[in-house]
Amino acid sequence: MTKASGIHDMGGTRGWGPAPVPEAGEPVFAQRWQARAFALALLSIRLSGTNLDAFRHAMNRLDRQDYLDDGYYGRWLHGAENLLHDSSIIAPGTAEARAANLSGGSVAEPEPPVPDKPDYAPTAAGSLRAVPSPPRFAVGAAVRAKTFDPPGHTRLPRYVMGHAGTVTIIQPAQVLPDTNAHFQGENAQWVYAVRFESAELFGPDAEPFTLTIDLYEDYLEEAP
Repeated sequence: MTKASGIHDMGGTRGWGPAPVPEAGEPVFAQRWQARAFALALLSIRLSGTNLDAFRHAMNRLDRQDYLDDGYYGRWLHGAENLLHDSSIIAPGTAEARAANLSGGSVAEPEPPVPDKPDYAPTAAGSLRAVPSPPRFAVGAAVRAKTFDPPGHTRLPRYVMGHAGTVTIIQPAQVLPDTNAHFQGENAQWVYAVRFESAELFGPDAEPFTLTIDLYEDYLEEAP
């Protein structure tokens, strides 16, 4: 059994109840602060000199309270704070002191640290890349999601690890989040839409359905 790579790795776990149904005409931002949190999250990527994968990893490292209790845009806000801490744009405790002062308190804010941004620059805009090697797996190929305990960021859900599926679509090659989030190279590779049967993932008593997940080439191996 591999451990979860973070609080975000909730797929296939029990006890959460049914997924909420979106409301008809639901606004993008139900409250003004949510729009500001979204904007601050995008700004944090630019200010910290990082990338979207590093931001996802910053959210994935949140504790249960910060990830769940403050809602969807709350975790974006906390993730942005993590990212700014990582690059020493703000000091730990800055956000708490600023919030207290805005509420009428008188808390001394920590001195701004010396920025320590990663040595990172993307090779092109976006995440799509051209790669010289052909796809390793063809449409219709039987594949298995690898089982591993990620030391850092990954987009491979724990609940598909070790399970077999079928390639249905070969997607364009993309930057690998596992290395890009840690500024260890883009490692661009093919991405595959893989179809899994519910019984394969959740056992013979599962309600019959299929689940298709986009998985990077490094996440897959040939299935017997």
